[in-house]
Amino acid sequence: MKIYVYAIAKNEEKFARRWLASMSEADGIFVLDTGSEDDTVRILRDGGAYVVTERIEPWRFDTARNHALSLVPEDADLCVSTDLDEVFRPGWRAALEKCLFPGVTRVRYRYTWNFTPDGREGYVFMRDNIHIRHGYAWKNPVHEVLVRTEGNEIFAKGDGMQLDHLSDPEKSRAQYLPLLELAVREDPLNDRNMHYLGREYMFRGMWDKSIETLLRHLALPTAVWKDERASSMRYIARCYARLGNEPECEKYHLLSIAEAPYLREVWYDYAMFLYRKKDWHGTLFAFERMMQITERPETYISETEPWGPLPFDVMSVAYYMTGDYRASAENAEKALSFSPDDERIRKNLEFARAMLGRE
Repeated sequence: MKIYVYAIAKNEEKFARRWLASMSEADGIFVLDTGSEDDTVRILRDGGAYVVTERIEPWRFDTARNHALSLVPEDADLCVSTDLDEVFRPGWRAALEKCLFPGVTRVRYRYTWNFTPDGREGYVFMRDNIHIRHGYAWKNPVHEVLVRTEGNEIFAKGDGMQLDHLSDPEKSRAQYLPLLELAVREDPLNDRNMHYLGREYMFRGMWDKSIETLLRHLALPTAVWKDERASSMRYIARCYARLGNEPECEKYHLLSIAEAPYLREVWYDYAMFLYRKKDWHGTLFAFERMMQITERPETYISETEPWGPLPFDVMSVAYYMTGDYRASAENAEKALSFSPDDERIRKNLEFARAMLGRE
């Protein structure tokens, strides 16, 4: 079986050696360098990769990835698309081969988008950028996706495969917004791109444009995935909060809960809204409801904070303010188990225990 890795690169010298080592279980590595001005190309070639240099004008991620795919030999059984700031954990090839069955065209695998400062996994979801050589192409100027261009699509799940994104936090996102705006102009009925554009406006503090765009997402007839719809509602709520419009903020928090009550994220955002209002009982209700959800979904919608120490930390404060010092101490202990060196949480625990001692 021939398994080849392909990628695009530009000024990735800090990641190139690590990436090559991670991809070494493949039969070949093919890279389209789009204009590096550092040592990326030399490092890759010295490490055994086949590298072609080509500038993509105007820049689009889908065009670049399709050009990179064209470098992969025709005898490929599977093509593996990764970026140079990603690494597979060892043994990925054996796990990939084990999951295959006749007719498979594409493989899903576990993907960690980011890690918290203390090393815990942040965003975790399933990715599917492994595919057969023909009948696939990349689409969208940014947030590009693989699309099947001919034949049926049959997925396998690569149990035991793990790809980690170890990104450079200083890397610029400047090109994302114009490319997302281009993507929406090209295909205004693409609900995913509309959602991404509204989210990008929110990231940049463009509150009114974010609300307008996210409402357009919710109005699209194809926007039927409840998880993503609920996220648009949560983002609208966040924008209204920044605009100082509390009634509309709460309205969209409640709409997000009605849309997808099975997601921790909707309850978490509403709990934090109530916490900022010092509605301690409401905060506790929302967080306790959130804690009943124990299975983390394998989608990009799953965020870091609802599954980490912060809910316990906030509940500890809320219980303290309601006079339930035992519950306050219990939740502070849970928060501290995530962050044992956090002096603030440790002091909160001491306060709760001291109040318990007075009872």
